[in-house]
Amino acid sequence: MNDVVIDPALLAEAEELKVDISKAASKGVAQAVRASRQTRWRDANADALTSSNDYVERSGLPLERYRLL
Repeated sequence: MNDVVIDPALLAEAEELKVDISKAASKGVAQAVRASRQTRWRDANADALTSSNDYVERSGLPLERYRLL
């Protein structure tokens, strides 16, 4: 388990402002995890995304003729 280190000045200000530090930390970690997962997914699927985008640029959208607009 990693040790969590928070800038003491920031921690003091958060306490002064009655910020729920545990809740704020959990939200921050959840946001960082979500961002990391998104980055990993994009990296893992970069070739497929590029291939799909190239196809659409060359050939257009496969079902474009069925669009109502």
